[in-house]
Amino acid sequence: MVSIITPAFNAEPYISATIQSVINQTYPYWEMIIVDDGSIDNTSKIIKTFAAKDNRIKWLNHNTSLGAGVARNTAIKEATGDFIAPLDADDLWEKNKLEIQLQFMKANNVAISFSSYELIDENGKSLNKIIEALPRLTYAKQLKCNYIGNLTGMYNVAVLGKIYLPEITKRQDWVMWLRALKKTGEAKGIQQSLAKYRIRKDAISSKKIGLLKYNYNVYRKALKFSTPKAMFFLLMFLYEYFFIKQKQTKAI
Repeated sequence: MVSIITPAFNAEPYISATIQSVINQTYPYWEMIIVDDGSIDNTSKIIKTFAAKDNRIKWLNHNTSLGAGVARNTAIKEATGDFIAPLDADDLWEKNKLEIQLQFMKANNVAISFSSYELIDENGKSLNKIIEALPRLTYAKQLKCNYIGNLTGMYNVAVLGKIYLPEITKRQDWVMWLRALKKTGEAKGIQQSLAKYRIRKDAISSKKIGLLKYNYNVYRKALKFSTPKAMFFLLMFLYEYFFIKQKQTKAI
């Protein structure tokens, strides 16, 4: 079984489509654990409506917002599946995502996998761009830049155990995949696009200056690098992000 981990905060406009993309999966053996992180809109009401109709969907609630990382950790604690797959409350999966990914992991004897994914706008319209997955990803490569689209990643709990996120404000998913890669050595990428990532105007990835601060915190606070080492890797990140990773974005 696959445990799907979904933090949600004021996700009323998107959460129904996200849940439906999971319900539509051709692979039926999953549980979706959704943690409402103190939403003040109708997010919880929508989740509970789906949960009442499908017992594979589980709703948990934080009375106040504690952040996406804490919400993900809450869900991970409750997970009972052999595999864990994150999915944020505004992103979508292709209907054969789980089936293809599980078959790929078994065929390649790999504990971590991820895939290419398509970019969509706030309204779900395609931006005609795809982020291509690297065929193979090592810890050293991931340390330079985050190459795993969190909505596409999956890891084998039986092999790696449960991997929790650090208590930093943003970019916790990057650290989670680094921790996973440190245990197993490598991840393998599926070239087929299996998910759709929603680009929102308020998304952290659109705020480049803030992103620098959060990336520095990954190196300094989460990985406990010294200040000079953290600055060195931040410079390495900038080079990797602008001159290497950008080549993974293709027009479709």
